[in-house]
Amino acid sequence: MSYKDKSLVFQVEEETELLKFLLKVMSSRSRNSVKSILTRGQVSVDDHMETKHNYPLRPGQTVTVLKNKEAKKESVLTGMSILYEDKDIIVINKEAGLLSIATEKEKKLTAHHQLMEHVRREHPANRIFVVHRLDKDTSGVMMFAKSENIKRKLQNSWKDMVKERTYAALVEGEVQRKQGTLKSWIKENKAHVMYSSSRKNDGQLAITHFKKIQSNPNFSLLELQLETGRKNQIRVHMQDLGHPVVGDKKYGSTQNVIGRLGLHAQILSFHHPRTNQLMLFRADVPKSFLAKSK
Repeated sequence: MSYKDKSLVFQVEEETELLKFLLKVMSSRSRNSVKSILTRGQVSVDDHMETKHNYPLRPGQTVTVLKNKEAKKESVLTGMSILYEDKDIIVINKEAGLLSIATEKEKKLTAHHQLMEHVRREHPANRIFVVHRLDKDTSGVMMFAKSENIKRKLQNSWKDMVKERTYAALVEGEVQRKQGTLKSWIKENKAHVMYSSSRKNDGQLAITHFKKIQSNPNFSLLELQLETGRKNQIRVHMQDLGHPVVGDKKYGSTQNVIGRLGLHAQILSFHHPRTNQLMLFRADVPKSFLAKSK
């Protein structure tokens, strides 16, 4: 075990499950106390937040536990950090495992709810509005608006205002092409799974540009630029390419070697909705992506 200012850091030495591991390394705490630490989202495995009791751990992984005192402090956000904030927008770096917005099962442990609490500390009438979303298991840069007016302005002019959306994807197998463009019309089936059609106008047009950063016979790290932003676009296009995103069982992946989806929103660049200033925000590629594709 080692200490950071705000957290406890443990190294995994043998295969086990997360709750069992925490009960062992935090033996001075009661079972219920350890369970609540997990449920509150105070635990991260490598580079993602994890709340599942039976999450499988492998030797070499790092488990980080946010100390209770820090978690209770008003300023600490769980599974995310603020990259930038002004009177109009908030830009965050979201960890994999954190929901962007509430679902029927989870209302509070979301980026939206935490940011709402964050701005209401300044004034109870303050609010946060969703501009775009990242899937729960996708990490990286995400932006929220602080008023309905700014939200509408961003959403209505999204294509003109956003200048760059770059993702990092860890995919299965060795991609042979150094770069290329994937273009298709994306549709949703009755099971809510997106798929590509090659027939013109048979669905929503989706265009993804890719560039290979590094690869080995098992995995490739790709840099992806979105020309359009369709639901599950990257995941569908990587399946089309024959190299599904690691951990993406829904779209053809057969293995999960990093314990999360291999997708990360690396760069978001846009014109500020009020000042029109060009802004660029970056979140580093997760270390597990780099290590597996060396």
